[in-house]
Amino acid sequence: MYEAFYGLDDKPFALSPDPRFFYESKGHRRAMAYLEYGIQQQEGFIVITGEVGAGKTTLVRNLFAGIDDRPLVAAQLVSTQLNADTLLRSVNLAFGLEDAPQDKALQLRQLERFLLRTRQRGQRALLVVDEAQNLSNEAVEELRMLSNFQGEDGPLLQSFLLGQPEFRRILRSANMQQLRQRVIATYHLGPMDEADTRAYIEHRLGRVGWQGDPSFDEQSWALIHGYTAGIPRQVNTLCDRLLLMGYLEECHHFGPSEVQAVIDEMEADLGGQSGGEEGSESADAPYGGEAPRGGPGLDGKLERIERYLGFNYKLIQYALEVQRGDRQRLERRLDRIERYLISGYRLTRQVGATLKRTFGAVRQEP
Repeated sequence: MYEAFYGLDDKPFALSPDPRFFYESKGHRRAMAYLEYGIQQQEGFIVITGEVGAGKTTLVRNLFAGIDDRPLVAAQLVSTQLNADTLLRSVNLAFGLEDAPQDKALQLRQLERFLLRTRQRGQRALLVVDEAQNLSNEAVEELRMLSNFQGEDGPLLQSFLLGQPEFRRILRSANMQQLRQRVIATYHLGPMDEADTRAYIEHRLGRVGWQGDPSFDEQSWALIHGYTAGIPRQVNTLCDRLLLMGYLEECHHFGPSEVQAVIDEMEADLGGQSGGEEGSESADAPYGGEAPRGGPGLDGKLERIERYLGFNYKLIQYALEVQRGDRQRLERRLDRIERYLISGYRLTRQVGATLKRTFGAVRQEP
């Protein structure tokens, strides 16, 4: 909704990963370098870890977007509590082998034949496993066993493992020694610093046609970084909410007070700010006393209610505008159809008259 208000072409802070918005922070640039190194090595495991929302999946999307012109057949597998039995079938499905048999030995045979055919075409198979921390130990061992598939010129399958920090602890366990020996590089993707956070926000805004509206105070950047800790997903959430607030209040400049107001509102929505225990007489100071520190206060609650009402009002306005626009487009289409029908009717009459004259002339001939 706020896109038109700020003259933007699209939403700049959507939560779904999109390679169009990939920003190479210092950490993301280094992580991409490790992935590129792994591709060049053509063997072994690359392990990338990072906190929730750090941008690991976006890394994968950006990697896939850049390998279209390479002799690679890449597949992504998002791990959701897979065990050894279901993992093998999931790998087959990820590579498009939808008719995988039930028997594990036959599944392995089918996958190996696919990998051999891929290599014979001059291509290599790359498997990217996301959320690898959800894999059972048996499933991780199954992945290691898949790396044993060998062709005449080397391994048939290479794997990249992406996961949350706990996956590093899994790799350190005693029963993962054989897998560790095949890991050629690991990297932990940390949060962005303040400079990268600002550049990240400006980069995403720039991708949708931002021309400086809205503008930001210098002090606002530190506040945004402090609240989000430089984690991309948290930055997206806060900035999306900030632009929505700016749209509702017709604000074209964000200073520390505007940013802090949105932060307080988000914290209140999540229960981060409480005016005391339920039933406390001091909560929101209903009898004229001061609201307790750290609580939202009566004024804060009223302000949020007004903001929500304003949001709903503008939403209704937007829906009515869309409806009016749809009605106008429908009327224009009906006008065109009517003109076509009239033109067709007139053309039919003209053709009929011509035919009558032609057949009349033929009958009159001796």
